[in-house]
Amino acid sequence: MAKLMKDIEVPSDAPKEILFEKHVQFINEYGKDEDNFEYGMTDYLRLSGMYWGLTALELINAQPSQCKDNIIDYVKKCQDTNSGGISACTGHDPHILHTLCGIQILAMYDRVDAIDVEGVVKYVKSLQQPDGSFSGDKWGEIDLRFSFCSVMTLSLLNRLDAIDLEKAIEYVEKCKNFDEGFGSRPQSESHAGLIFCGVGFLSLVNRLDIINRDSLAWWLCERQLPSGGLCGRPEKLPDVCYSWWVLSSLAMLGRLHWVDGDSLKTFILACQDAEIGGFTDRPGNVPDPFHTIFGLAALSLLGEKHIQQVNPTYCMPQSVIERLGLKPQILT
Repeated sequence: MAKLMKDIEVPSDAPKEILFEKHVQFINEYGKDEDNFEYGMTDYLRLSGMYWGLTALELINAQPSQCKDNIIDYVKKCQDTNSGGISACTGHDPHILHTLCGIQILAMYDRVDAIDVEGVVKYVKSLQQPDGSFSGDKWGEIDLRFSFCSVMTLSLLNRLDAIDLEKAIEYVEKCKNFDEGFGSRPQSESHAGLIFCGVGFLSLVNRLDIINRDSLAWWLCERQLPSGGLCGRPEKLPDVCYSWWVLSSLAMLGRLHWVDGDSLKTFILACQDAEIGGFTDRPGNVPDPFHTIFGLAALSLLGEKHIQQVNPTYCMPQSVIERLGLKPQILT
C-alpha cells in the first residue's frame, strides 16, 4: 500500500539548519516594491500577508523593517466605517479572514484599542446565519473556516457573548464526518486544513469532547509520508503548510507525539530557500510568507529552542496569548 502513496524525494544537499538571518531578510524585503506586478496583483492578500510575515518575525525574535506605528495605522485604515469589518487592503470590501488577521496583528502589538472594537463585534455578529454557520462577508459564502475565524476574532476581543455560541457549536458538529475529520460544510470531504478549523473552533469554546480524539489523531498521522512531510488528504503530495495544520491539530488533541517529528523536521528544513530565504511548499519551489510562517510555527511545535513557543490554537506566540489571559482548551 505504501508504494501507491504520492511523495517526493528530499534532496541530499537541502538545508539542515534554520536559516534565520535569511528568513528575516526575506520577510522584510517581501513586497517592498510597490511598482512590482506581483505587489499590485496581491492587494486581496495584503493584510493576511502582513500577519504571516509579522508573526514569523515575532516567533524568531526579529523586528519588522517598518515602524510598528505605521503597521497599526495601516490596519486601522483597512477598517470599514460602515460595517466595522476589516479588509485585506484599503478600498476593498471587508472579510472575516482579514478581520481576524487585523485583530491578530493588533493583539500581538497590544494595540487593539487603535480600532473601533465594537464595530468589529457588530460585523462578526452580522455574519452569523440562522443555522449557526458564518458567511465570510456580505456576499454570503459559507465555510467552516469562517466559523473558526469569527470565533477566534471574538475570543481575542473577549466578546464571545456577542453571538449564539450554542448554534455555532451545533453547526461545527454537523461538519464532522464519520472519520472524525471536518469538511468545509456538512458532508464535505475531510481535509487537514478544515480539521484545524474544526478542532481550533472547539478548542476556543472548550468543547473538544465532541471529538473522538484518537480516531481523528490516527487520520492525521496517516498524512505523514515516507519523505517525512505531511499532506492534507490521502494521495496528495506533502506541503509545508500541512506541517502546521496537522501538527497544531495533534497538539490540541494531545497527540503531537504520534508523528515522526525528526523526519518531519528534516522535510521542513529542506523547504528553505538557501539563497534568498523563506520557506516553500516543497523543496525546490519558490518561497512565500504563507509557507514561511507555517514552517517556522511547525518547527516551534516540534520543540525548536530558537523559536518562540507558538500557541497551537491561535498561531501566535504563546507569550501573547498568556498576556491576553486566553486559555484555549488543549488536551493532554
